[in-house]
Amino acid sequence: MNTSADLNTLLDCEPVPTGDFATLDVSRRHRTGVPEVVFAASKTPEQTLRLLSELYDRDPGSPALATRCPDEVLDTAVGHFAERAVPVQVDRVARTVVVGSLPRPRGAVTVLTAGTGDLPVAREVLVTLRMLGVGGCLTADVGVAGIGRLFAQLPALRGADCLIVVAGMDGALPSVVTGLVRTPVVGVPTSVGYGVAAGGFAAAATMLSSCAPGLTVVNIDNGFGAAAHAAKIVHAVHRTPQDDGGPHATDTAAGKVAPPAPHEPAMPTDGTNG
Repeated sequence: MNTSADLNTLLDCEPVPTGDFATLDVSRRHRTGVPEVVFAASKTPEQTLRLLSELYDRDPGSPALATRCPDEVLDTAVGHFAERAVPVQVDRVARTVVVGSLPRPRGAVTVLTAGTGDLPVAREVLVTLRMLGVGGCLTADVGVAGIGRLFAQLPALRGADCLIVVAGMDGALPSVVTGLVRTPVVGVPTSVGYGVAAGGFAAAATMLSSCAPGLTVVNIDNGFGAAAHAAKIVHAVHRTPQDDGGPHATDTAAGKVAPPAPHEPAMPTDGTNG
């Protein structure tokens, strides 16, 4: 009996050795709704690009994503895939690379930032949402220091399926938002802030000790994790028969497809982000 093979079948796991440095879990998207993603910060550019190629080749109907990409990956990704005529989107603010066509979005997730310094993490959220087939838009710079900016957005926020609130400094914005809406809220502490902000630990502690019930908190700067959580909420709310095959779902009477919001910054379509 091949115990390893039997276990892989039971878990719906298809490990794919890649070189001598990785074993990809290429069935993760089908199993969990969220595919394996390349975390590039601790890898060489060659490893990152090879893993992106392997992920895309194994599931060409879905895009492959790398996060926290160094400049060398951002600079060479488009050229690396040029001969294959594969769409590549590079976001230099989010430091992400997406290989492959984005699925048609459904649902509506709004990403809020407390300040402009939180934008890199917020853009990572937006890129991940779109890679997962979820509609996302951005409401930037509505932190508690000028709280009137937030109140003006409340009608639109209450219509979203999920809110992701990205905040550094004191990390207070997610608690305020959660106390004002019925919508699920995910807080993302960022490493923005002076001195005792301690690289995001103060913001994380504020969010984790919130007295606003229903607030979910992810790790510091973890835009990807927040987007994955929100995508699972959207896919559950707008479930379709196609869900067993992943995030590529068509619009149905039970589903809602969100068009880009007017205030949403354009995502790169030419392989760069300016």
